[in-house]
Amino acid sequence: MSQKSAMITIVGRPNVGKSTLINHLVGEKIAIVSHKPQTTRNRICGIVTHDDTQLVFVDTPGFHKPRTRLGDYMNNVVHDSVADVDAALLLVEPVAHIGPQEEELLGQLRAAHAPVILVINKIDTVEKENLLAVIAAYAAKFEFDAVVPVSAKFGDGIPDLLRECARHAADSPFLFPDDMTTDQPERQVMAEIIREKLLWNLEREIPHGTAVEITKFSERDSGVIDIDATIYCEKASHKGIIIGKNGSMLKKISTEAREDCERFMGTKVFLQTWVKVKENWRDSQTMIRNFGYE
Repeated sequence: MSQKSAMITIVGRPNVGKSTLINHLVGEKIAIVSHKPQTTRNRICGIVTHDDTQLVFVDTPGFHKPRTRLGDYMNNVVHDSVADVDAALLLVEPVAHIGPQEEELLGQLRAAHAPVILVINKIDTVEKENLLAVIAAYAAKFEFDAVVPVSAKFGDGIPDLLRECARHAADSPFLFPDDMTTDQPERQVMAEIIREKLLWNLEREIPHGTAVEITKFSERDSGVIDIDATIYCEKASHKGIIIGKNGSMLKKISTEAREDCERFMGTKVFLQTWVKVKENWRDSQTMIRNFGYE
């Protein structure tokens, strides 16, 4: 049986639902999700293999105005991900107005010369007739290969989108083994899961100033996985908030993270977490590299 594959990048402004979409496309949680912008920092591949076709979806950080070196890095990831792909998905909200971030992304997509599918997300939040104005506003700016309305939250429109994406697959061997759903090392997935729980449980700027380093990842003969994780934050006051009264917040974050880690690994996980202060790490090239953002 001849094989086909396609590399497809997903771009959009922060918080438009890129990670939720990629999890639905793949059928399992590989990208962390939160209600805060700039949740995704790295390029994440989600792999969907069906019969003779493999689609590799690249989830990118939201395109935004950077304030730190980490922000610059995240925007460069978006820029590099648009180059050299078989197709791109521009994920937008159902609003008939094109903002500066979308304008910038359309410019990059134009320069890349790849087919672009306009994916209008959050259709569960608007009336169907409102979508026509959204489609018209974008069609006036760019010649899209197709337009697919979806609800990444509820999975509506996902089969249509997968069919549309499969049209861009060309004859080539699979890029990954057919049972693989992500190219991220397991350690990285575990670190990201812990960071997701920080984003959900902590207020304001604190979670954006955190990074997670997995210092131990080993499997016992019984199959139990031992994970030691260090959470870095930028201020001593933040450390106190992350730990919480009598360690209550850190315990809550660790418990939620362990449950997700066990779901992903399919086995029991023993997780230990520590919190350390590293001031201004987001502006340190060395620290950014140490945390795997390079």
